Amino acid sequence: MYRYTYKERPHPSGHRRRPALTATAVAALLPLAAACGSEQAGDGGSASAEAGTSVTGVRWAVDGLTVNGRTSRAPDRAYLRIAGDGEVKGNLGCNGFASTAAFEGNRLSLGRIESTAMACEDVPMAFERNFAATLADHPLTPKVKGDRMTLTTADGDRVDLIKETAARATAPLDGTKWVVTSPAAGGRAHLTFDEKGRKVSGSLGCNKVNATATVRDGHITLGAPSTTRMMCEASLMTSEERLLRLFDSTVSYALDHDSLTLTSKNAGTVTAAADG
Repeated sequence: MYRYTYKERPHPSGHRRRPALTATAVAALLPLAAACGSEQAGDGGSASAEAGTSVTGVRWAVDGLTVNGRTSRAPDRAYLRIAGDGEVKGNLGCNGFASTAAFEGNRLSLGRIESTAMACEDVPMAFERNFAATLADHPLTPKVKGDRMTLTTADGDRVDLIKETAARATAPLDGTKWVVTSPAAGGRAHLTFDEKGRKVSGSLGCNKVNATATVRDGHITLGAPSTTRMMCEASLMTSEERLLRLFDSTVSYALDHDSLTLTSKNAGTVTAAADG
């Protein structure tokens, strides 16, 4: 993963535009940068969204992304959801991400974006970088009209979103490869539950893991973990230690389309995204 610093980027019109992003390799953030697409931008919606009403508590599918006047279609998996407490979850098109949100008047600001670091052949990575860069580190103006919302920067870059219907299928807990998005493990930590076999297997980021798993009434009772004993870089071992706290206890779980949340007293909240 990467952190980005700002560098001024000239716009063809001569006006100052949103700063470009230059990568410096460190643990924590997905790359944020670059432009893509071909269609010309249109107008956004109307009626400013009020914090905690029109915007929050809704799963918004990303319909398109406009950067420097050019619009790109979004991958099918791209979405954004802002909870009432400011917790943000979503998918950049391939990689799941998490952040925080704060409202001030009719402005919305997202904090640092943390994501997995998978590569998907059918998703242009430039789209993911542009989407993340448009969301992060500057105020956005949300406008809601019917089932549609736009998030617009001061420079006119825009994310077009549409409410997802309840009919969209939710990934099943059983048999799905759940890639852990928080704590961050570079997309290397994942779990797969086998409800019939009453077991879970996967990777903690460095070491493989297996354990018993009994699913009942929104809870999963996990047995003591059996793991390999490899040593990896410190950041992975830190994430692994936290994930290990899920085991030998009962955790609650919640599914939201292609997102899974596991909550326990020992490990806190662990989030994951369906792979594929």
